[in-house]
Amino acid sequence: MGNVITIAQQKGGSGKTTLAVNLAVAFSRMGHSVALLDTDPQGSLGRWFLARRARMAVPGMDLSTASAWGVTYECEKLRKTTDIVIVDTPPKVDADLRPALREADLILIPVAASHVDLWAVEGVLDLAARERKRATIVLNRTQAGTRLDGEVARSAAALDAGLAGARLGHRVAFAATLGTGLGVQEAGRSAAGSEVQALADEVLALLQAEGPFTMRTQKA
Repeated sequence: MGNVITIAQQKGGSGKTTLAVNLAVAFSRMGHSVALLDTDPQGSLGRWFLARRARMAVPGMDLSTASAWGVTYECEKLRKTTDIVIVDTPPKVDADLRPALREADLILIPVAASHVDLWAVEGVLDLAARERKRATIVLNRTQAGTRLDGEVARSAAALDAGLAGARLGHRVAFAATLGTGLGVQEAGRSAAGSEVQALADEVLALLQAEGPFTMRTQKA
């Protein structure tokens, strides 16, 4: 059975879709089959995938969409054929989010370098706790060495959640590649690409810690 990663955050503009697409590309490059499940009515993840398909073949990566209450069915189906299912959710925390959290083997909560983003984490953590699911905060759009960055990191570490050691910096490359159907790793060697790879490795290690992780497909 494949693993489900749900990306959730109450605040809009936190980088959920950016995180989803770049992890998907990283996992695919590592030889894993990936299914993207877009449950956000805004459809940004789906638009990224269509832009990607228009410019290249996408073996080992596919897209599905679902309403909030269709998540369970889609995840059950995709687990059977895919190594990793990545669920992108709407920027809200209510009963509609619970199915996506319930299906998750790991919940990732992106937090941009602001206290406002950090305040928005509490609702997701509360729902995750009710579903008895583990959640990990991913610091996004960080600016290393700044006072704000340090404050947000310390506050995040104090929450009742995991905190990823890998962070994504505040880099133009993330926005530039998102609109073209690419991940930052596909735009040449860069600091952004290295950050994504470090996070992908860490996420796989977290999944492995929960149970055996195996690949169904491998690139030739």
